[in-house]
Amino acid sequence: MESVSIVRASGYDYDELKKAVCELLEPLGGINAFVSSGEKVLLKPNMLSGKSPEKAVTTHPVLVQIVSELARDAGGRVVIGDSPGIGGFLSVAEKCGFYEAARKSGAALAEFKDGVELKGGGIFKSIRVARNYYEADKIINLPKLKTHEMMTLTCAVKNLFGAVIGAEKAGWHLKAGTSKSLFARLLLEIYLLKKPALNIVDAIVAMEGDGPSSGTPIKRGILIAGANAVAVDVIAARVAGIPGTLLPIEREAASLGLSGAVIEEINMLGESIQNIPAMSFKLPKGMDVQFGLPPLVTRIMKSHLTSYPAADHSICILCGICRDACPPVAIKIRNSALSVDKSRCIRCWCCRELCPHNAMGIKSGRLLRVLKKLSGKSSV
Repeated sequence: MESVSIVRASGYDYDELKKAVCELLEPLGGINAFVSSGEKVLLKPNMLSGKSPEKAVTTHPVLVQIVSELARDAGGRVVIGDSPGIGGFLSVAEKCGFYEAARKSGAALAEFKDGVELKGGGIFKSIRVARNYYEADKIINLPKLKTHEMMTLTCAVKNLFGAVIGAEKAGWHLKAGTSKSLFARLLLEIYLLKKPALNIVDAIVAMEGDGPSSGTPIKRGILIAGANAVAVDVIAARVAGIPGTLLPIEREAASLGLSGAVIEEINMLGESIQNIPAMSFKLPKGMDVQFGLPPLVTRIMKSHLTSYPAADHSICILCGICRDACPPVAIKIRNSALSVDKSRCIRCWCCRELCPHNAMGIKSGRLLRVLKKLSGKSSV
């Protein structure tokens, strides 16, 4: 059985949070069970973009600082690294608070920019990841618990997609992003290439709604930790009140028979999940529909039954970031306006994820709008 620990944490006050992190790790053997003296330890937070910690887009810097200090005290040589979705690495690190976290804890900062090609053991025969990710002796994964318009939820497994270098992410979205199950398989194969030694989830203030960047911060007040990223994700989903049927990563992990994918086989430590007040996160409005129909029928139906990105021209400043990041090149700027080619759009939502102005909205297909009106629901 895989073990997952949960503790309550009221906020990001340094002293209180450090006590909570130590309590979280104690039933797992403490930090020394994961870090040995002399090891190069890479901390992999969520570093999506240069947002302030209060936005709940990125891992809180106080948690990053505390884990860095604990790993350092265990004898580790600590590096904080990632590949932001938008913006320069140092600029994003400063805005997120990671620059200060590194300074206070004595850690180094490392941008993921030099890659190493690895042979995959599944569908994807070759996957390139950051060299400083692959060559680390130990990885401590520090995801933020957020909803996600493509994967429903982003947590431990999804956070490792950051090991793919910068612009190469768009290529993988184009290659695997047309199917949620296929993209989930890609994420799991990246995870299996080099598993983190430890995963610690920042779910003190999480995100619901149109995550991972345009959602609403929501106080959940807990930390989750475990050595198995799949098991951590399963528990994190239950904490968010999201069933496994809506989680492509969990479904794919179960189909592959991966350890940690079955909740009954997870050993819960620390705070009992039954004692944590129930909560159901609001789901993203842009969640796609997977029909399992013949390709031609699917293409026809999806244009009417799914949502797609559409610019809010009153907010959009035509910066071109969404256009440049779009994997299938479905976004154009014509006649001083931004437009989306629905026939090319794969609903990966990279445009909404990376827009710094929250100017990319969601528009439903015609039939979907009718169904929403008839059902009285705000989202499907």
